[in-house]
Amino acid sequence: MLTDAFQPAMLGPVQLRNRIIKAATFEGRTPDALVTDELIEFHRGVAEGGAGLTTVAYCAVAPEGRTDRHQIWMRPEAVPGLRRLTDAVHEAGGAVSAQLGHAGPVANAASNRAPALAPSRQFSPISLRLTHAATAADIRRIIAAHAKAARLAVESGFDAVELHFGHNYLISSFLSPALNKRSDEYGGPLIRRAELARQTADAVRQEVGDEIAVLAKFNMDDGVRGGFTGDESLSVATWLARDGNLDALELTVGSSLRNPMYLFRGDVPLQEFAAQFPQPQRLGIRLAGRRFLRTYPFREAYLLDTALRFRAELNLPLVLLGGIASRAAVDTAMSHGFDFVAMARALLYDPHLVTRMSTEPSATSPCTHCNRCMPTIYRGTHCVLTSPNPSTTN
Repeated sequence: MLTDAFQPAMLGPVQLRNRIIKAATFEGRTPDALVTDELIEFHRGVAEGGAGLTTVAYCAVAPEGRTDRHQIWMRPEAVPGLRRLTDAVHEAGGAVSAQLGHAGPVANAASNRAPALAPSRQFSPISLRLTHAATAADIRRIIAAHAKAARLAVESGFDAVELHFGHNYLISSFLSPALNKRSDEYGGPLIRRAELARQTADAVRQEVGDEIAVLAKFNMDDGVRGGFTGDESLSVATWLARDGNLDALELTVGSSLRNPMYLFRGDVPLQEFAAQFPQPQRLGIRLAGRRFLRTYPFREAYLLDTALRFRAELNLPLVLLGGIASRAAVDTAMSHGFDFVAMARALLYDPHLVTRMSTEPSATSPCTHCNRCMPTIYRGTHCVLTSPNPSTTN
């Protein structure tokens, strides 16, 4: 019998009104690293549009763990604003998750005014500086910071936290043999490279118990030569499932550091990206950006084939991400045994798509996958086809 994605469902200890999750995409509405009215309205709109769970992205667990200094980092000062946000989402009938993580080598050290951490010392194309190899003390601090951030999420009224284990952020970078050249207990064989992910999930679960749901966004494949591969990923996912600390895995791919378009299929808005940066980065992106921003064609549910292997092997709820833009794609995911689906660009185009899909079997998003929404993260994330620039409407 086909699971009805538009009926209530349990995510760990939390009941959602449906199985549709608004995926974490940085909203560009936190200029002072704190919640704004614009951020609240963004997520209220997603909840009013019918999504079961909306995800606040991104809530760093430490100040140097932001991709730039405008992102929220979890500290007591942030709690009152976060509480206003969660209250607004709940009033609109939805649930809300905080994406927690440490950007690691993806952090912009120049913007943060703090060194970017990585498993090993390397050159960062983001800040044009060398990263610092995380010490054992750094690792202990960051694991504890995830648990502390999860506690603050509970105090802020969140229903769930999503741990960022993907896209070559810090924990994902430890999983990658291309980025992790360590010889200590966090490097070398896969079992050791997986320790940071497993210890972080355990610390968060120990902190929050069953007060809220705990998910992880997890790379199936980095899409990078010499990086984290499908075989390794399935092994780590199996260990995470056996550890019993996660209520679900949201399956993703790609490297924000080396190959971001491996996740974001469709057109590459190279000129729009370049325009967001000062010189000399702007010229560099225009001249060499195609090497970094590669083109991958879009098709609906484009991660389904890769994710099916994980569905076959794992006894753990899974969230299918990637090109979910129609009722047909949602039904396909349910028919293959996925427990939830996550949507991003389709909901930027039409925040009320979930409500339409619940009553219209033929409902689909008109999103063209131009990806011109991606460069708008620097000034208020929005669909350039349907929405005004938020920075001009405040």
